[in-house]
Amino acid sequence: QVHLVEYGGGLVQAGGSLRLSCSASGRTNNKYVMGWFRQAPGKGREFAAAISSGGSINYADSVKGRFTMSRDNAKNTVNLQINSLEPEDTAVYYCAAANTNVVPITEAAYDYWGQGTQVTVSS
Repeated sequence: QVHLVEYGGGLVQAGGSLRLSCSASGRTNNKYVMGWFRQAPGKGREFAAAISSGGSINYADSVKGRFTMSRDNAKNTVNLQINSLEPEDTAVYYCAAANTNVVPITEAAYDYWGQGTQVTVSS
């Protein structure tokens, strides 16, 4: 079992930045692909970014250029730097882990999920 905890969410004005982090514990494996998903009010959960153990990254088109994902395998942590925040970025952000050799963008591919952290962007 892998336990994921997200932190770093909060209330920020449009145009600002946030850095989300996700800490993994339990039966962690640095070969897991780590992903970030988000769920806006009244909408389904959508893919934002994912990173392989080797550092290959997939970004959703909607976040390219503003989101930067990174990982620190020694600390079992992944980060998501979000710049130029927009009200449309308001959502609960979830960290997820997948035991796979590819970098998936679908929810079903991920085996473990955190509880989420709220990001609210005011206009």
